[in-house]
Amino acid sequence: MQRRPSAPRDGAAAPSPAGTLAGRPVALVHEWFGATGGSENVFRQIAAQVPHAERFVLWQDRDSDEPGLRESWLARTWLRRSKAAALPVMPLVWRTLTRQHFDVVISSSHAFAHTVRLVGAGPTRYLSYVHSPARYLWSPAFDGRGSNPLLGLPRKALRTADVRLSRHVHSYAANSREVRARIQRYWRRDATVVNPPVDVEFFSGAPAADRAQSRDYLLGVGRWIPYKNFDLVIAIAEAAGMPLVIAGSGPEEQNLRRAAARAGVPVGLEVRPDRERLRRLYWGARALLFPVHEDFGIIPVEAQACRTPVLGLRRGGLLETVVDGESGFLVDALAPRDYVPLLGRLDELEPTRIAAQAARFSEREFATRLADWIAESVPG
Repeated sequence: MQRRPSAPRDGAAAPSPAGTLAGRPVALVHEWFGATGGSENVFRQIAAQVPHAERFVLWQDRDSDEPGLRESWLARTWLRRSKAAALPVMPLVWRTLTRQHFDVVISSSHAFAHTVRLVGAGPTRYLSYVHSPARYLWSPAFDGRGSNPLLGLPRKALRTADVRLSRHVHSYAANSREVRARIQRYWRRDATVVNPPVDVEFFSGAPAADRAQSRDYLLGVGRWIPYKNFDLVIAIAEAAGMPLVIAGSGPEEQNLRRAAARAGVPVGLEVRPDRERLRRLYWGARALLFPVHEDFGIIPVEAQACRTPVLGLRRGGLLETVVDGESGFLVDALAPRDYVPLLGRLDELEPTRIAAQAARFSEREFATRLADWIAESVPG
């Protein structure tokens, strides 16, 4: 499900940070760079708004072919094969990245990238766009990666380093109100909310054949990992007696296939659908099932752009992206019986209102908010 960014297309050109940063040396930094992640898409969008900036990453994953990235010295070591093993070294890498001077450094951070500090002549302004404080450090119960034995002993030291090494950051942006609250709680810093960009126009502008589908199945979309709760998605479909399609990929594929085979309703798995296929799946679905606590959650916005309502968990990013009773329904519990009655109420929702909610998170909106945040954060 690879997502490639495009320039904002809805109407006139959006405000750009390029004016604020014109003629100034700028560096953009990101953690490790994969092929399909939402954080990578945000980084691409930031880079598109600041095209003259140098772009640095710890390393680029083998399945990624992003051009123009400058890898750190960590990419030449065996640690690139183990994110958990590399984590304690990352703060050092971000302090030894380059001796080149930049007036402005903007980090895209979900681990330690926000601690980046470059050695060079003259003052530097540091800005950080935060996808989340590292969940496996600060919220290990929420993210299964936090149970890795390699992190058990050093977690306290890494938390201390995470705070101490980021005191020089001048301004933070958070991808949601949920993440802003975590930044305040863990780092004792405030942040401006700049929601991630979603290619709303692509998903809303489907061909007529896609839009005319009968909407006769439920849909689950996302990476196939435990905290995405696809076992619950299957249980909801079973309780409702409705067919289900699950789109994505990940390490839980075999477990999902076994669960699908045991299910009392038809469950189809779509492995790595391309964007056109994913758009068709959204338009054909009666509802997106999303009982997940996400930092933000781009998938529910894509679904709503296709006029597909969302049934999800009343936590995290869904509190921001879904209007309960207007573009979907939010549930407090993780039990199928709490979701099934709401499927009978989907006809109460107005499709145009669902689509309008998605439009609030368009690429143009992101570009505008990003430009405003940078203009407020960089003097002169």
